[in-house]
Amino acid sequence: MIKSLRIKNLATIEDIELEIEEGFTILTGETGAGKSILIDGIRLALGEKGSPEMIRTGKKETSVEAIFPFHQTRDDLKRLFPGSENELLVQRKISVQGAGKGYMNGILVPIKKLKEIIGELVDIYGQNDHVFLLNLKYQLNYLDEYASASSTKKEVSLRAKELKKLIREKKGLEAKEREREQRLDFLDFQIKEIEKANLRPGEEADLHKERKILKNAEKIDSLIEKALNISYTQENSISALLAQLQNMVSNLSDFDNTFKETGDAINQFSITIREFSDFLIKFKERQSAAPEKLEDLEDRLSQIEKLKRKYGSSIDEILSYLEKAKKEYQNLSTSQEKLTELDTEIETKFKGYKTYAAKLSSLRIKSASKLEKQVEKEISILGMMKARFKIKIDISPLSPDTMETVKENGTEDIEFLMSPNPGEELRPLRKIASGGELSRIMLALKTLGKETKKFKTLIFDEIDSGIGGKTAEFVAQKLKKLSTRHQIICITHLPQIASFASYHYKIDKKVNRERTYTTVKKLSFEERVREIARLLAGSRITETTLKNAREMLEHILEK
Repeated sequence: MIKSLRIKNLATIEDIELEIEEGFTILTGETGAGKSILIDGIRLALGEKGSPEMIRTGKKETSVEAIFPFHQTRDDLKRLFPGSENELLVQRKISVQGAGKGYMNGILVPIKKLKEIIGELVDIYGQNDHVFLLNLKYQLNYLDEYASASSTKKEVSLRAKELKKLIREKKGLEAKEREREQRLDFLDFQIKEIEKANLRPGEEADLHKERKILKNAEKIDSLIEKALNISYTQENSISALLAQLQNMVSNLSDFDNTFKETGDAINQFSITIREFSDFLIKFKERQSAAPEKLEDLEDRLSQIEKLKRKYGSSIDEILSYLEKAKKEYQNLSTSQEKLTELDTEIETKFKGYKTYAAKLSSLRIKSASKLEKQVEKEISILGMMKARFKIKIDISPLSPDTMETVKENGTEDIEFLMSPNPGEELRPLRKIASGGELSRIMLALKTLGKETKKFKTLIFDEIDSGIGGKTAEFVAQKLKKLSTRHQIICITHLPQIASFASYHYKIDKKVNRERTYTTVKKLSFEERVREIARLLAGSRITETTLKNAREMLEHILEK
C-alpha cells in the first residue's frame, strides 16, 4: 500500500503531499481539477513512461516520492536495504532534458527494475489500463487461486522441471553416443600410455637430483678419493692416527683411570670415521656405471617431459588426468545402460506429470464454469445487465511425442472472454475499450478472487462511468468490502460511492497571478457533507441537499 505521496512540478501541481490510510479512500473534484494528474504522478512512481512535457512550465524537473511499508515488498528488498526501518522510499525524477531517474531508499536503480518491484504493489484500473487483462499468465494465476489449485500447480511445475532435466540429460548422452567409440579408443590409448610410464609422485625431483650427481661424477670421484685418503687409506690418515692415539691413551690409563673415559670417546670417534669411509666407498661404487645410468636417466626425464606436454605440467597433474580419463571411460562404457535407465525414469516422471496435470485440468475446468456464473452475476449487479463472461480453455494434448514441450503451468492456455452487450460476440477481455466497464469487471474479479497477497493498492478510475442509483450503491459496497483486504483509492463523481469511503480528499484547481495550481485537501466530516451535496446537486447547494448528504454519510457511518 501507499503510505504517503508527494508530487512536485507535475503539470498544474506545484507541490502537494498527502498521507494515505489503509482502507477506502475517495478522490473527488470538478472535471479538469487535476484528478488524472494525481494518477499520472502515481504512474511515474510505478516506473511508467514520462516525458519533459509533463513538467510544470518554468521548472527544470518534476519529481514524485512514494513511501511503501516494507511488509508490502518482496523479502529480497529487506536484504537489499537492511536497516531501513521497514519503509521503502521510491523517487522518480524527470528533467527538461528528458533524462529520467529512479531511486529506491536513495539508491539509483534502473527504471525497469523499479517498475518490476513496485508494479507488484499497485494496480490501476481505468481507461486503457490493461495490465491485468493483457497478461494471460495473470489470468491463469487468477483462475488457479480461485480454484485453490496452488499446491497442485506446484506439483505440476516440479514434475515438468524434473522431466525436462532428464530429457536434457538424455540428449546429452545421445550426442556423446555418436562419438562414443572414437572417444573410448582415444581414452584407452591415453590411459595405457600413462599407466605404462609407471609414474610415481616426486619421481621427477629425484631424477633431477641424481642427474646432477651423475653429470659431475668425475669431480665427485676425485673428491671422494681425497676424502678416503684423509680419513682411511693413506699412511697418516685420521683412522691410522686415531689408532695410535687410542694405544697411547690405553697405556696412560694404566697410571690414571680418568684416561679410560677419554679412550672410550676416541674409540667412538674411530667407529664414526670408519662408517664414514664405508659410506664413501659404497657411494663411489654406485657411481661406477655413470655413463650408462646417465643415458637411462635422460631417457626417463624425456619420457616424463613428453607426458607433461600432453597431460599436465607435473607428475601430480598427469596422474590426476589419468583418474579423470578412467572415470570418463567408465561412464562412456556404461552409457547404454544409463540411456536405458533414463528412458525408464523419464517414462515414470511423465506418468507423474500427466496425473497431476489431469488433476489441475479438472480443477480449472470445474472452477471456470463456476467463476463464469459468479462473474456474470457480479457485473450484472454492477450495472452490466446483459453482459456475458466466458473462460476459453485450450488444452494441449499429452503424448510421448510432446514430452519435450511440457509446460510448468499445466496443459491449459486460458483467456477471459466478454460480451458487454446483447448480440455481440464474445471477445477477449483485453480488447474491451470502455474504462468504466473495465474497472467494474476488475472490481468483480477482485471481489470474487482468493488472492494470497493482501494490502495491495488498487486504484479505480472512471468506475462510475454510465451508472447511478442502486447500481452505484452496489459498486460502493463492493469497494468497501474489498478495502478490508486492500488499500482502495477511487476517483468518482457519484455521491453514493463517495459516501461509502473512510477517507475523502478533494482536488481543486485555482488560478493565482495567472498561474494554475492543483491542490489536494483531506476533508473533515462537515467538509465531506458539503462535497457530497455538491456531487448531488452541482453548484446549487441547498439546505435540502446538505441534509440529504449528511443523512447519506451518517447512514454509512452507522453500519
